[in-house]
Amino acid sequence: MKNVKGFAGPDGASFEPKDSSIFILPVPYDGTSTWIKGADKGPLSIIEASSELEMYDLETGTEVCEKGIHTCPALDVDCPPEEMVERVKKTVLEHIDQEKFTVVLGGEHSVSIGSIWAHASRFFDMSVLQLDAHSDMRDEYMGSRYNHACVIARAREVSKCVQVGVRSVSKGEIDIIQKDHFFPAHEIMSSPGWEHNVMDALTDNVYVSIDLDVFDPSYVPATGTPQPGGLDWYQVTGLLREVAEKKNVVGFDVVELCPHKENRAPDLLAAKLVYKFLSYIYASRAKKDRD
Repeated sequence: MKNVKGFAGPDGASFEPKDSSIFILPVPYDGTSTWIKGADKGPLSIIEASSELEMYDLETGTEVCEKGIHTCPALDVDCPPEEMVERVKKTVLEHIDQEKFTVVLGGEHSVSIGSIWAHASRFFDMSVLQLDAHSDMRDEYMGSRYNHACVIARAREVSKCVQVGVRSVSKGEIDIIQKDHFFPAHEIMSSPGWEHNVMDALTDNVYVSIDLDVFDPSYVPATGTPQPGGLDWYQVTGLLREVAEKKNVVGFDVVELCPHKENRAPDLLAAKLVYKFLSYIYASRAKKDRD
């Protein structure tokens, strides 16, 4: 990854770690993807696009960049997936132990495993909220237990998992899905108030893993495995706002951007999603402190 100024650009980023509450960790890994390659370019594209964001968030009336945003060096992940997972876990643990709120930017979805494991080891009774077009519950795929199709299988080893937006699942996965923790896209479209059921399924401490293919391809065509029938911007951000308001979000990741140079809009969407979710989280924390 070439040198960049950092997430949120020169107007929003605080580059000194000691002055930053938020750490952005790029993990440019694309070792197990099975269709469209290029997710390793996703972190840089998100960071570059973030320089075009306005730092003032209209919904919350805040500038979360004032908390200090430090963009870490991209993790060296030129290695097999199981080693990559351990490197992510080790690095994220170091950040958590420094009391830094850590956002992981992928890369393909397998990078989430290490971050989930790290957070689960530090936060009691943590649940994982997965926003994704795919269930990712295969125990093994293409010879690896750390394939991008195995993320939730590995997450379930350490935490409860709640799945939202899924619209692609194998017959074998259907047999192990927990129905009261599963909110597929076709049911969301016909179920007003579905967000409240998601809240009921989550524990107080929540880690959020956002695969960008949760969005309909009309919003984000630039993913490795796009699926029709996805969620829109306000369905996703509405859920994230409710999670931030009602739960303690301990960390999150945004993965699977497969950038296209002819269409940079998905890059900006991903960058805005990161900044928007951070705005929700810190605005909600401030309100809870006041109350």
